[in-house]
Amino acid sequence: MQLSEIGEFGLIDRLRDLLGPIDAPDLIQSIDDDAAVYRVADGRVHVVTTDALIEGVHFDRSFTPMERLGFKAMSVNVSDVAAMNARPLWATVALGLPSHLPVEDIEALYRGFKRACGHYGVHIIGGDTTAAHALTLSITVIGEAAEGEVVYRYGAQKDDIICVTGDVGAAFAGLKLLLQSKDALSRNPSFVPDFENFPYVLDRQLAPTARVEMVEAWAEARVRPSACMDASDGLAASVRGIMQASVCGATIYEAALPIDMETRRVADRFAQDVDVYALFGGEDYELVFTMPEADLKRLPQQGLFTAIGRVGRLEDGVTIQTAEGERVPLEAETFDHFRSPDPE
Repeated sequence: MQLSEIGEFGLIDRLRDLLGPIDAPDLIQSIDDDAAVYRVADGRVHVVTTDALIEGVHFDRSFTPMERLGFKAMSVNVSDVAAMNARPLWATVALGLPSHLPVEDIEALYRGFKRACGHYGVHIIGGDTTAAHALTLSITVIGEAAEGEVVYRYGAQKDDIICVTGDVGAAFAGLKLLLQSKDALSRNPSFVPDFENFPYVLDRQLAPTARVEMVEAWAEARVRPSACMDASDGLAASVRGIMQASVCGATIYEAALPIDMETRRVADRFAQDVDVYALFGGEDYELVFTMPEADLKRLPQQGLFTAIGRVGRLEDGVTIQTAEGERVPLEAETFDHFRSPDPE
């Protein structure tokens, strides 16, 4: 059997079955959420996540500044910790380095790590370096929380409000511009990319910021989501992931999707539907969460999040209500490392 036959998530299912159940009383959550959770002491838990970024799969060094890549790699992992309603503390970094990579590039990469760690309150405490054919970054972040404050993908209840932080679709818009410029430069070396008019979407692709401020907002308001998930694989996939884990249905309102004007301008440039960017683009590293309406009203209305839908019955499925009032099934198209073509 080839990997392409079962895909990334099919592979994860098979490996989980191969490993079997874990008999450990302090383990609370392992596979099937944004991070693993285990008890440490005095009602506290650690939240642990690992992500890898591979050159040619997740990034292209021809248009990715190394310092921004370092910031992004750390943010990717911090976002998973934030999705569990935990605070990131520690990180380890394992690098696969091609021998021809300039030392100055590696130092720039670490400046990005350092800048991200300063922003999130994280400390790098170890790691590994090894030779590799392509630049590979594997980062583990450990966070901490009170056991009763951790939020999982399951837990959404009928009539909960579905929310998303920030805006969606911007990272995909930035990627579209970068890929277009790379192609144009390959055909015409004198081509001048139009980057000055799109600083926001380019930054969202090259150096996204994890939404740790939402964790602080929940704590200050003394509320917690009923369910939460990182939106890195796309808004639609995250909504469906929460509903599948919670055994619920949902309705998303197309008119409520928070989309930045720069993202809309990029979609117009390519004559594409901006809602596709918002629903399926991915890499925004926003948080999708559900919460009872009464608790939601206790949160500060400062543009941190947008209410985009409502949890419903399982039998009604997961749908999106268009601006015209029609309800259509919301599919969860997402990038699959072993089925999808190379995004570059």
